[in-house]
Formats: sequence, structure tokens, C-alpha cells
Amino acid sequence: MGHLDGRIAVVTGAGNGIGREHARYFAAEGASVVVNDPGVAPDGSGGDPGVAARVVAEITAAGGTAVASTDSVADHEGARRVVATAVEAFGDLHAVVANAGILRNAPFLDMTPADLDAVLGVHLTGTFAVAQAAGRYWRGRHAAGDAADRSIVTTASGSGLFTPLPTQANYASAKAGVAALTTVAALELRRYGVRVNCYAPSAHRTRLTRDVPGMAAGPRADGHDPFDPRASSALVAYLASADCPLTGQVFQVHDRTVRVAQGWSVRGEVAADRPWTVDTLAEALAATDLEDPEAPLLRAMGALDDPDRARAAVRALLGG
Repeated sequence: MGHLDGRIAVVTGAGNGIGREHARYFAAEGASVVVNDPGVAPDGSGGDPGVAARVVAEITAAGGTAVASTDSVADHEGARRVVATAVEAFGDLHAVVANAGILRNAPFLDMTPADLDAVLGVHLTGTFAVAQAAGRYWRGRHAAGDAADRSIVTTASGSGLFTPLPTQANYASAKAGVAALTTVAALELRRYGVRVNCYAPSAHRTRLTRDVPGMAAGPRADGHDPFDPRASSALVAYLASADCPLTGQVFQVHDRTVRVAQGWSVRGEVAADRPWTVDTLAEALAATDLEDPEAPLLRAMGALDDPDRARAAVRALLGG
């Protein structure tokens, strides 16, 4: 018996990396899976329908059930077709894992409108579009008396939530938006029996992270791989399972550690008994404990296998 027996799931961006591992894990746990991926390059260019088909072949060869979808979720009609593929192939839909993503890194002052629009389009608009398409389908099922558990799992990132990375203004903006979207959608969709949660994979080895310092390293001598792209699949499967009660939650996953996140936190405050002036406010804020935005990034980089190299890489990005 698998934890997802009888569940029908869509996994977007499932042709490579984390999405591929989710699709394979879901199928191994008994789900029927729509493997959605247009087969684009890491920057979103091109397209290869064989990418999704190869993952479907891997799943079926292992005894699982899957079909391919090559629509882009960045297009609202494409997102609707992804949901329709699940219903047409398997008769229903229980879970959506919005995982599709691309990267177009560039220094902030050099980033083009196309770089911004493409990344926001896949990550933020793509998550919105496929979640909305599924939500509309489930609203109809709920109105017809179907009370089955439904789940959406969105994908954020440490970049945008915990560790801002230079050259990723577009990606960080999109991922922060995904986390905010999750909490709002969780409130609105609860009435239809739909749960919405978010996870932020941290230091998972994929096509998009292979140039991060230390990430290329393989498993340790004991066989453990701290950058295994499968590290978050168990959490995502749990969030998609019918027995999971959670909604509106954001999790960070690094290696074998799962952390619970909760929005922007307030670290301190200043208050006055009369209207502020520029001078009095400047004096009050100078006495507070304000962290440099580089600090959390350097702490995260220090956790990698080669912290000196990581710090040097960050300094190089900041310098130029």
C-alpha cells in the first residue's frame, strides 16, 4: 500500500531535477501522475516533448502509471490543458505540484525586461495559472457533492525567502510571490476542500543549481548526498496525501532538515510619544539590531562543502 494510492496528481516541471524526483516518488507511492514539462532549456528557450516522455517511460518501466503533458503553465490556456489532461487520462485530479521553473540570472542593473518577464511568467504566473485551473475544476466538483481531499503544493526557494542571491532579482521576486500566493489561496480554497501548502527546497542539486559553489560535489564517503534532489519528495508527497491536515504552511527543506517558515518576522520596533522627525527617527533606528542583507547568504554559503570558495563567489557577484 502506498501513501498516494488512488490519488491523481499533476507535477509541473517534472522532466528534470526536483520535479522528476517528485513524479517518480509519487508514482512509487501509488499515484497516477501527469508528468508536465515542455522540455525547455534552463533559461526557458527551446522545447523537447521527449523530456516528459522519458520520465513517463521511467515510471511505467518501474510499474507505475503516468502520462506526459508538454503544455507551458506560463500560459493560462496551457495550464487549463494540463488539468484537463489529468481528468481525461485518469478521470479526476487530487493534487497539483507546481514545480516548473527557469533561471535567467543577471546583475540587477543589466537584467532585461525579457529576463524579468520570462522568470515571473513561469514561476509566479505559472503557479497561479495551474492552481487556479485546478481550483476552478475542484470548485465544480465540490458543488456537485464531491468531498474528496484536494491539495496544491507550490514551490518557493531559499532565494527570495531566506537567502537573497545576487543576480536573482527576478527569481527571488517570483519565489517570494509564490509563498505569498500560497497563504492567500489556502484561505480562499479551504471552503472547497482544497489545501494549499508551499515548500522551499534549499541546496538541491539540479540543472539550475549546478553552478552554485560546492553543489557539484557527489555523495559523501558514507554514501549520503546532502544535495540529493529527492530530499524534499517525501514532504511534498505527504502534503499531497489525503491524510494530511495541513494548509497555508511554508516549509524549507535542506538535506534531512525540514523547517517551518512564517512570513516576514518583526525583529524589533521603535516608538515615540510625539511625531517623529528625521533626526529622532535616525537616532532610534541606529540603536536597533538591523542585520546586513549579506549576512544570511554568507551563513548559508558557509554550510556548503567549500565555504571559502562560496564566500569568494558571493564577493565576486557583489563586486561586479
